[in-house]
Amino acid sequence: MHYTQLGRSGLKVSRLALGTMNFGDATEEAAAYEIMDMAMEAGINFFDTADVYGGPQRPDMAKGYGLSEEIIGRWLAQGARRDKIVLATKLYQPMDYGPNDRYLSAYHIRRACEASLRRLKTDHIDIYQMHHIDRLTPWEEIWQAMEVLIWQGKISYIGSSNFAAWQLATAQGAAAARHMLGLVSEQSLYNLNARMVELEVLPACRYHGLGVLPWSPLGGGLLGGVLAKSVGKRRAAQADRIAKYRPQIEAYEALCREMDEQPANIALAWLLHNPAVTAPILGVRTKAQLLETLRAPDIALPAEILAKLDTIWPGPGGEAPEAYAW
Repeated sequence: MHYTQLGRSGLKVSRLALGTMNFGDATEEAAAYEIMDMAMEAGINFFDTADVYGGPQRPDMAKGYGLSEEIIGRWLAQGARRDKIVLATKLYQPMDYGPNDRYLSAYHIRRACEASLRRLKTDHIDIYQMHHIDRLTPWEEIWQAMEVLIWQGKISYIGSSNFAAWQLATAQGAAAARHMLGLVSEQSLYNLNARMVELEVLPACRYHGLGVLPWSPLGGGLLGGVLAKSVGKRRAAQADRIAKYRPQIEAYEALCREMDEQPANIALAWLLHNPAVTAPILGVRTKAQLLETLRAPDIALPAEILAKLDTIWPGPGGEAPEAYAW
């Protein structure tokens, strides 16, 4: 496994991150333990979760929330594993029905962190991430609450997810005014079929020294060899998306066959070739899916292959403003 620093921080993480959104939902606890064991044995030291993972993610349904963190916590309690991984979790989404059981108020930040620590059975979170921007809570309040958690030793670094470029810049400006490190990472939707972040988010991350952690790196399965897989519930649910992108998927999978590589690995290798990207987040459901993707960091994509991928999956045309103006 290869390692790199997370943004401008001194923290070193594996080039692949284990995403645990499926734990407690699509992946049962015993299988989740096996996946985490395999990941650690393969050298993946970066585990990503969220307080809301593990059950129905709807504002009117709290049942099942926290299961992913609980599963990770019970796995950590089985042995001396905690200090071998970089543990990241998130807050923002509704965890109960009360008006303060969500978002980024100081009230909720404190309570959400303490609840995550209990579920994870640990005394600290390595990277505490804001799952979405809170347009109503001022940055002075957010950063003050995060500072308290840092002083208490409950969190070490702070990250964001699903932020726009201007929101990243605003957050970093407010942090600098408090003489804080601020954000060290941003999780964004980014894959061959979803490249809008190339316009402004990636340049903002590069400027501010934030590591980029792409979520859904396989485009919800579209980039994972979907046409070659047997028809099942998940593929049936994707029927409309497959039909929409079928010509591109066919060209993509044909190119992967020419390269004698698995489509999932090419999709991940394409992300990893971008210097802005720290580690794609693997949302695996099984050990087989994890094993299939471990080769990705070792794949080098020549310029001609990158050009072909750009033809099949065109991006927004580069960075703003040159992508749309002179």
